[in-house]
Amino acid sequence: MSSTAEQIRHWQGPAILSFGFRPFFLLGAVWAVVSMLVWIAVLSGMVQLASRFDPVSWHAHEFLFGYLSIVLAGFLFTAVPNWTGRLPVVGWPLVWLATLWIAGRLAVMFSALLPPALVLITDLSFLTVMMLVIGREIVAGKNWRNFSVLVMLTIFLFANGWYHVETWQGAYAPSGHALRLGLAVAVTMIALIGGRVVPSFTRNWLAKRGSASLPVPVNRFDRVSLGLLIVALASWVVAPGAAWTGWLLLAAGALHTLRLARWRGGRTGEEALVWILHAGYLFVPAGALIMGAAVLLPDRLAAANAQHVWMAGAIPVMTLAVMTRATLGHTGRDLHAGTMTTAIYMAAIVASVLRVGTSVWPWATDITHSLAGLAWLLAFTGFIVVYGPMLSRPVRQKSA
Repeated sequence: MSSTAEQIRHWQGPAILSFGFRPFFLLGAVWAVVSMLVWIAVLSGMVQLASRFDPVSWHAHEFLFGYLSIVLAGFLFTAVPNWTGRLPVVGWPLVWLATLWIAGRLAVMFSALLPPALVLITDLSFLTVMMLVIGREIVAGKNWRNFSVLVMLTIFLFANGWYHVETWQGAYAPSGHALRLGLAVAVTMIALIGGRVVPSFTRNWLAKRGSASLPVPVNRFDRVSLGLLIVALASWVVAPGAAWTGWLLLAAGALHTLRLARWRGGRTGEEALVWILHAGYLFVPAGALIMGAAVLLPDRLAAANAQHVWMAGAIPVMTLAVMTRATLGHTGRDLHAGTMTTAIYMAAIVASVLRVGTSVWPWATDITHSLAGLAWLLAFTGFIVVYGPMLSRPVRQKSA
């Protein structure tokens, strides 16, 4: 077996285990639905969690460190073979990895019944193994360009462990350093990886249509924008209330708004599979701008609501954009978003806007929360219904 394709073809078991994106994307979508249903049940008083985490801490943890970790695994286990030229992880190792992730979700949910150290070890085991596998491939393939991804995974793992420690100490973890650190890593990953794929996919799509206006190639401006965002996010992690943090976030938001405009997203309205990438990335500068305003004007804008621009906007919209595109491309289908896929995107955007809108319409908080939860469920249930069969069946062979 000398290629990724041969390794995948050699696998004779279930198709869902033939590539990392298949089980992990599906598990991520299922967890997005299940955790939201549990959250709604907890809010309504129908369910009481047997967790050491208070309900809000559990909700924030399971979205950021639960959902995002499995989706990251799906993306990286699919992208790294392309980056390094080495063979992908296929077959039963994917089952063991998925089992570790599921064990982590159960351990956190029922953590009140378990020793804290066991919960910590169980929850961190999936991220640890994923980091080791990704690190092995990057080092063995001498793919130093993507070593930064390994660094960010390490920080993300540390943030998860820190979040556990904060809950043990009785702190309100959703407003603590650990969640800000984990979220800062997530936003940085979107800015870093999105800065590669969004203009690249947009350029390919526009070029096929003969457009003379193509995305501006990566240059010093992109590097400066990314560097400023990292500095601003680091300041937000350690000094969330400082005035300089607010100004840094505003500056980073302005630069990334310009960065996004250079990618010609306004010309992609005919194809949802492309414009959704721009829509997802838009939440990065929007979050920086709104968070910067919240830091400077705390009496007018709550930082928790500003934080949801990234939590409920950038992460779910961008991950759905990547999950749908990768699934279509790697299962032999045309890179085109049909009606159902477009509806999934719209539901995710509506959920994001409504959740963030609670700070704008405080008199309608109950309504906006309910509608945001419903839109979220529609988006991820739609993904399961439309993309679940694609993820669990063999690659479709395109006709000649």
